[in-house]
Amino acid sequence: MWSGPRNISTAMMRSFGNRPDCSVVDEPFYGYYLKATGSDHPGREEIIASMDCDWRSVARTMTEGAVPTPVQYQKQLTHQMLSEVDLGFSDSLLNCFLVREPARMIVSYAKVRPVFALHELGLPQQLGIYRHVAARSARAPLVVDAIEVLSDPRAALGRICAHAGIPFREEMLRWPPGRRDTDGVWAPHWYAAVEASTGFEPPPVGEVEVPARYRGILEEANAIYAEMRSVPP
Repeated sequence: MWSGPRNISTAMMRSFGNRPDCSVVDEPFYGYYLKATGSDHPGREEIIASMDCDWRSVARTMTEGAVPTPVQYQKQLTHQMLSEVDLGFSDSLLNCFLVREPARMIVSYAKVRPVFALHELGLPQQLGIYRHVAARSARAPLVVDAIEVLSDPRAALGRICAHAGIPFREEMLRWPPGRRDTDGVWAPHWYAAVEASTGFEPPPVGEVEVPARYRGILEEANAIYAEMRSVPP
């Protein structure tokens, strides 16, 4: 599942991780991304020390490594795919794309990292990955909007499962609160809300006000979001 940050991506990982037939992988390229870019994220040194930071090795593990369950859910953040990464590894995976209204992404992200650029939200990279996958797939990759999941989790998750050729499981709708052994070491900095959750929250209501300093990012992000949303279901 390819998404940007602050895009209910961890809640989605919780949902799939609560299936008895599914194991999950949390942002396997995060260490590589931080080491290669020098980006100052919370917990940076601990993240790098805890992970395989060679993108080639990570890609092999994500496609050739042993999987302990019939289904594996990979939470992949698109901004971690730097230009040197060969996306060919994705050709052997079933790729889906999770999008979210950029205004809400921006406001949520800014609470943890107030200074950032568009590429750190992963939207240009997400569109590029989508085009790569679409060009090599017999059918269009699935694009799911976060608002669809929050509005009707059963229907949205059912659509993802049908696309993946796996049955929907009721366990995907609710999960126990708390941290998971599969969470990345960055969890204390980013996962407070999902650790307190036991299911998907109701969809937000009303407009969200984006501070003026992010308006340029918002305009570019909205254009990419609109293109991703235009993909036929």
